[in-house]
Amino acid sequence: ENLTTMFCLHKRFLILIVIIMQSTASFSQYTDEKLYPFYSGSDLGLQYSNSSSSFKIWSPIAQKAELVFYKSALGNDQIASYEMVKSKQGTWMKKIDRDLKNTYYVFRVFIDGKWHDEVPDPYAKAVGTNGKRAMVVDLKDSDPYAWQQDKSPKFSTRNGLKTGIGGLPTDAVVYELHVRDASINKNSGVKQKGKFLGLAEYATTNGAGQSTGLDHLKELGVTHIHLLPSYDFYSIDESKPDSIQYNWGYDPLNYNTPEGSYSTDPENGLIRIKEFKTMVAAMHKKGLRVVMDVVYNHTMLNEKSYFNQLVPGYYYRQKADGTFSDASACGNETASERPMMRKFMIESLKYWVNEYHVDGFRFDLMGIHDIETMNLISKELHLIKPDILLYGEGWTAGSSPIQDSARALKGNVRKLKDIAVLSDDLRDGIKGSVFELADRGFASGKSSMEESIKFGVAAACKHPQIDYSKVNYSKEPYANSPSQVISYCECHDNNVLWDKLKASTKSTNLDQLRDMHKLALSIVLTSQGISFLHAGTEFLRTKQGVENSFKSPDSINAIDWSLKSENIDVFNYVKGLIRMRKMHPAFRLTTQKEVATLINFTKQNQPGVVSYQLNGGGVGDTWKNIFIAFNGGNSSVNLSLPSGNWKVFSEDNSINSSQKIVEKSAKLNPFTASIFYKD
Repeated sequence: ENLTTMFCLHKRFLILIVIIMQSTASFSQYTDEKLYPFYSGSDLGLQYSNSSSSFKIWSPIAQKAELVFYKSALGNDQIASYEMVKSKQGTWMKKIDRDLKNTYYVFRVFIDGKWHDEVPDPYAKAVGTNGKRAMVVDLKDSDPYAWQQDKSPKFSTRNGLKTGIGGLPTDAVVYELHVRDASINKNSGVKQKGKFLGLAEYATTNGAGQSTGLDHLKELGVTHIHLLPSYDFYSIDESKPDSIQYNWGYDPLNYNTPEGSYSTDPENGLIRIKEFKTMVAAMHKKGLRVVMDVVYNHTMLNEKSYFNQLVPGYYYRQKADGTFSDASACGNETASERPMMRKFMIESLKYWVNEYHVDGFRFDLMGIHDIETMNLISKELHLIKPDILLYGEGWTAGSSPIQDSARALKGNVRKLKDIAVLSDDLRDGIKGSVFELADRGFASGKSSMEESIKFGVAAACKHPQIDYSKVNYSKEPYANSPSQVISYCECHDNNVLWDKLKASTKSTNLDQLRDMHKLALSIVLTSQGISFLHAGTEFLRTKQGVENSFKSPDSINAIDWSLKSENIDVFNYVKGLIRMRKMHPAFRLTTQKEVATLINFTKQNQPGVVSYQLNGGGVGDTWKNIFIAFNGGNSSVNLSLPSGNWKVFSEDNSINSSQKIVEKSAKLNPFTASIFYKD
């Protein structure tokens, strides 16, 4: 029996060794520079002129490659096909000496005895309907009027900046918006509903004559418009523009060209480019910067993806059994650490900045990407635009074969250079866990969340008055400076704030819910870090309780602009807080030392209360001393104030229009915020 047991154990051990060796082989083959040489050139894809066009793809393991032309974006109308020539460093190329403008093209490669599917190359700059075929265009034809004079607007009044064009990260107030949501509702007053051009229209109003769309964004006072994915994504059938379709767009297809369903003519690759640029120029003229939500961490398709058809396996990480690893929970995860994937990401991002004048990027599931790649991205983009805004989700949706210490996770933000992460600590501290519908947060009456709110106020920086053992998620500070943290309480994911408050409290008291909502946004806009708001929160947007609306109809996702009229007090309050934040640098501290020394939390015996002094004089603010108080409890509190006379900026979630002065104490009503100051 002992011999049999030993033999079985030995056999299992040998099998394990074989599996490990096979796994190692499957991983190492993609790092074999002989099999997968790095291409150092910058001309992958199409290089166009009116006399000739050169095409180049990277497919080092292909035995043959072919370039195929079509007359239309989808039809069975092939014009010609050409064998491509093997070139250096794993590339294939073909030059054609005539004007090919407005023709469609694809590539296919022959590997291990079979032809792979026809695909546009990953670097395609223009595509036709549904992104099935690339299109030959002259990018100069895509420039709207005066495009070369388009400049990114300033977003700060700070003096002494090294760059005269913009501000520091903590000067930003970001507004997350879906292109279709912004204008598709009949009460938006927008003509080009659901389109890029809809966000370029001026003087649009709702039925009550209040501004909507672009003018509303300007009126609100935010600095950056974060657009949910607007590159070409998979899930919308662009050949059926009149059918009712919706998606957030986290299903990438073509990374370097705008989404066709947001254009007026998806078949014409040039039109979608021009209309995206027109939107950017319109926002810039209104003093708004544009942030793109980018999803380089996975592709919609797995084996059939455009990457995988040209170079099977290379662009993706694998599990031990050789199948796709899936930290994205979408079927695959890209391998940013592999040289050609890293090259693709960097060149793609630089292209959006140079060609489309984009001002920033939000990285979906950034924790999937390796730190080295993210820092190279930051370095390259800051050379082009020194005040570019970069941030992302510091987590994944599943496990990854890359070790945690090497990835751009929230806990590694100190290793990242000029890149911020979203603070789920503050998000769930304010409103409760996004994964537990019934869970409340500080703003909805849950006691024991005070330290999580203080942690958010300090933007995850080290502060001597925070008890980190009581912070909801992070038991130690993780940021070196406030510019590394996005302060927010909601985004497109999960329930919007209004729906979360209603569901978790089960309250029918609308006035109380409004106060909770205002309190939540008060915490966001007075906390250190980079402020972030979800579209419509400024007038109590609802998605009718739908938690994951990624493909819900317009009846759920469309912004109802009548809510602005119904909740104009909330809108004016949020607008006032944004204006205050922009005017007073005390709310936009830039160093960990400032956070630790200029914020003084006051000791409170009442649960559900957080208050603190902010030394504005320490950063040259005209408000020399500021006192901020939050009451997240369901009963009123008499709060002692530091000595002296205090002017009232806001009280009980309302901005004070008089010259009211208080001293010694102030009454905090349930679920309210108050802000006092001394000149």
